Amino acid sequence: MNRENKRKTFEKGYYKTHACRDTFTCKVCGRLCTPENAGSDHRNHCPNCLSSLHVDIEPGDRESDCGGIMEPVAVWVRRGGEWAIIHRCKRCGTLSSNRVAADDNPMKLMSIAMRPLSAPPFPLERIEEMTALMGGEGSVR
Repeated sequence: MNRENKRKTFEKGYYKTHACRDTFTCKVCGRLCTPENAGSDHRNHCPNCLSSLHVDIEPGDRESDCGGIMEPVAVWVRRGGEWAIIHRCKRCGTLSSNRVAADDNPMKLMSIAMRPLSAPPFPLERIEEMTALMGGEGSVR
């Protein structure tokens, strides 16, 4: 059996109460990911490309059999100002939220945060016209 594909087995909910000190190689960018410098006891995504694997149904339970790549699709700000990453599974479409780690790639985080502004759902050339239609002045000067 290929050792890399062999899953560790722990009692149900083990990672909910125990630190995850596992080192792993990112399936997307190939980076070796270690728990050091994450700023928490739970490294759950690559600090370089921010990708993860779909291994949990509830955080830390390791109950999902999907195993798909969880791609970072958005960021949001939690109460208190802490950022979190929204991941979407490329295999089954499940969405999850994970806290940003201390050593996460800041340029990747900002590019994800700016994505909606760089591709608005309307043509920017029509912003004055659209503002006027909404009852505003329609002036951006």
